[in-house]
Amino acid sequence: MDTLKKYRESIYKILKNHADIPYAYGDIKSDVVVSKDENHYVLMIAGWNGNLRIHGCVVDVEIINDKIWIQRDGIEDGITDDLIASGVPKDKIVLAFHPPEVREYTGYAVQ
Repeated sequence: MDTLKKYRESIYKILKNHADIPYAYGDIKSDVVVSKDENHYVLMIAGWNGNLRIHGCVVDVEIINDKIWIQRDGIEDGITDDLIASGVPKDKIVLAFHPPEVREYTGYAVQ
């Protein structure tokens, strides 16, 4: 299996697993949204907690130049451990939510 296909399958599977976990409160649903070219993945939540509207992006991941760019990671334990467990090398993961000058200290790719 080629690397790009493996990355796409891993990202989708990880996000789908998180989307399938029901919220303990409110009527909140999770969905994985995938771009047409399958290089951009977003885990969204939407619903109600009593009278409070809940809507937002939990995770935003893109595949850019053969690397996985994590733009936003709102999963409690983060998505990086799941990516590594699926076989993605740390030097192929960019923690894009950190400023570029901080990324070199994260143990992941800088860009």
